[in-house]
Amino acid sequence: METQNKLLSAASGSLEYLFNLNQNDNTLILTDSYSLPIANAFKLAAAEKGGRVELYEIKNSDRPLNEIPTKLEDLLAGKSIVLNIIKAFPEEISFRIKWIFKVEENKKIKMGHMPGITEDMMLRSVNVDFFTMKSTADLLISELKGAELLHITTGAGTDLMLGDKNRIFTGDIGVIAGEMCNLPCGEIYCAPVETKASGVVVFDASIGDIGLLKQSLKVFLHKGRITKFECEDEKLANMVEQLSSVDEEARVIGELGIGVNPGARITGNMLEDEKALGTAHIAFGNNADFPGGGNNHSQIHRDFLFYAPTIEVSFADGTKKFLIRNGEFCS
Repeated sequence: METQNKLLSAASGSLEYLFNLNQNDNTLILTDSYSLPIANAFKLAAAEKGGRVELYEIKNSDRPLNEIPTKLEDLLAGKSIVLNIIKAFPEEISFRIKWIFKVEENKKIKMGHMPGITEDMMLRSVNVDFFTMKSTADLLISELKGAELLHITTGAGTDLMLGDKNRIFTGDIGVIAGEMCNLPCGEIYCAPVETKASGVVVFDASIGDIGLLKQSLKVFLHKGRITKFECEDEKLANMVEQLSSVDEEARVIGELGIGVNPGARITGNMLEDEKALGTAHIAFGNNADFPGGGNNHSQIHRDFLFYAPTIEVSFADGTKKFLIRNGEFCS
């Protein structure tokens, strides 16, 4: 009972701060048997605020999904909030991208996307001080206005030049109609210029749908495209190579993100990992729905996380400044 009450409290707080849910809202919750306790907490929290709620549970026998079920799509009519509370099957990345785009066609819907969320995440990284976290995110975003080039290095060997001209950083702490945020939330991110990333990144934390890394993975880029993977774990290198060969744009840079959630922990679940303080992540693949711009239309979007970045920002007038040193914010 105590855990249920804590889940309800976390759900209620996030719906109030991030979605501004009220009695006029009509919410659809997409869930499955693995995530049902969390889905029920959100259902009860929404109902307590006076909103109407419908729940659609994916049958285990239908997994993995490739296409959007007709009945699920029909339930979108009249909804103002959609919450995706499901287990993160790697084989369903294509379905999740299709579903996100379908929901975003309706510019009146606010979406909360949480594939792979757990009860532990709800208690430590959803149950947080959203106001303070957003203040940190907003400060970093303001420091990045007008950025044209980012130089990213780490003690592990990362040395990457990344183009950001005319691309806008945004945060995920709060959502407006027609857009989406993750839960747990707590990052700032952008869609880098797809042809302006060259160098090497050493990923030493985790990879989406793969989990925690026992061996670092080196990814070499030239003009925004992956040219080579290197890793002492040949099985891992081969796996990532295969996963990155879905289509031509799967090997093209799609995102740079920086974590700002003080409650987030590195567990191997990217939904939470990418929000952790002292980390940054780069994704390859789709970014076409990013509010700050993006031209990558791959079928997939996979995040790769690394520790303790140093990020130096260059501006059009030739000035430079450090945003982060060894994972610590400079502002």
